[in-house]
Amino acid sequence: MGLLSILRKLKSAPDQEVRILLLGLDNAGKTTLLKQLASEDISHITPTQGFNIKSVQSQGFKLNVWDIGGQRKIRPYWRNYFENTDILIYVIELAELLEEEKLSCVPVLIFANKQDLLTAAPASEIAEGLNLHTIRDRVWQIQSCSALTGEGVQDGMNWVCKNVNAKKK
Repeated sequence: MGLLSILRKLKSAPDQEVRILLLGLDNAGKTTLLKQLASEDISHITPTQGFNIKSVQSQGFKLNVWDIGGQRKIRPYWRNYFENTDILIYVIELAELLEEEKLSCVPVLIFANKQDLLTAAPASEIAEGLNLHTIRDRVWQIQSCSALTGEGVQDGMNWVCKNVNAKKK
């Protein structure tokens, strides 16, 4: 279910306010995404120390977007922002990692975790969303798993072992 579908379900009154929490690891592109939403200049962005808040009008909604810094020392405080959140957006940055020279041609395993939940997106949908099919300079695998039950974890590690052996040959 996309963001617009969720917003349509939430909509019951004109100009309804929606609280969006924007989380992700440091340097994942959260602030850039926030500035894009607000139609602001993205040429000079610095790491977020604490948080940024922007209100954006979109399709009859006032979206109050909270961009919380992703540095390790800030992450324990994320829970302070959870209350009254309508939508959580978690930003990842895989493309930037794949462009790192020292990671060139290194195989990549992506765990599609929490597959024990009925609401979990299937691995194929996650692969499509991450545009994994465009990765041509290395082998990759997306593995459905549940860290809670252990299902799929060993399959992923078997893939790792197979590709480590192939790389060493």
